[in-house]
Amino acid sequence: MIVALAVLSIVTALIIAAQLALRRLPALVGDALGPRASVGAIEAGWRGVVVRDLVITADRARWPAAHELRAERVTIVPRWRSLFGSGWRVARLEVEGGYVSMLRTREGRLVVVPSLATGNRTAARADAAPAVRLDAVSLQDVALDLFDSTVSGARGAPHRIRLTDLKARLGPVALPALDERMAVDLDATVKGVQRDGRLAVDGHVTPATRDATLVVRAQGIDLVALQPYLLRRGEASVQRGSLDLALDAKAAQQRLHAPGRLTLRDLQLESAGSVLGTFAGVPRQAVLATLARDGRIELEFTLEGRVDDPQFSLNELFAARFAVGLAERLGVSLGGVVEGLGNVIKGLFGR
Repeated sequence: MIVALAVLSIVTALIIAAQLALRRLPALVGDALGPRASVGAIEAGWRGVVVRDLVITADRARWPAAHELRAERVTIVPRWRSLFGSGWRVARLEVEGGYVSMLRTREGRLVVVPSLATGNRTAARADAAPAVRLDAVSLQDVALDLFDSTVSGARGAPHRIRLTDLKARLGPVALPALDERMAVDLDATVKGVQRDGRLAVDGHVTPATRDATLVVRAQGIDLVALQPYLLRRGEASVQRGSLDLALDAKAAQQRLHAPGRLTLRDLQLESAGSVLGTFAGVPRQAVLATLARDGRIELEFTLEGRVDDPQFSLNELFAARFAVGLAERLGVSLGGVVEGLGNVIKGLFGR
């Protein structure tokens, strides 16, 4: 009888503890999402929490999209013991049928759902807020808008790149520090003006230190959508074309080394361009002659530099290496290219 009563007491205590945890879960979810979040329903069960019709609206004065995040269904499977500690640990977080907006600042920093990182809390509450560790995050059938402030789009707004049919697996994710090595496996459709392409990314990244080992493969990307990254102001615009890219990037101790191969296909430039005009800093006529002969342009390049250097710009570096590789491939003089790209090219040749 004593043993039976002891067992009964333990079971009763476990049931009470589980009920308290389940009651606490919705409050934890609401606190983590912040005051601009709204949900259709929160269902708490033994297997975790299901959040339906989640919407996190954005601060339009600071964010280029109307929403930071939308999701038809978010499943949160917690590590139960962490509910009673100072930190909150999630075994699995799944997002289905959603939308995410991301912002690349002028300084090149990537910001994703800032409400989840700051919670939009007061300073006192932010200091007391527990850290959140997500062991695994999966995205299914998600759309993503990347707004890039380092490149100007229409009316000076950040240039937008849109991904759809996105599937991704990430983890672990340590918020808000982001100081753990995180696996990345992503596959998506890159929307274009005239055609859609495919993008795949696989590897690891530590956001806090910017250490990374990533394999990037892109196929059939619309050049019309990417031309702000390739062309200089005043150059002939791209009317049609696609890009294939293979890039193996490694960043360690703040130094980037990323060899790659790029292929341009079916490229058509603006017909009104000057005979003496350029494309990516290379004489336009040389580009057109090669396209007429071979039908495509293939080139190899390497991106290198210190990512902690305030003068480092991945956009300028990519444009520079693209121009140099294109000039070498077409057999034209590098002098004009170096002069046209200014200090960026000179810095590359000086190393």
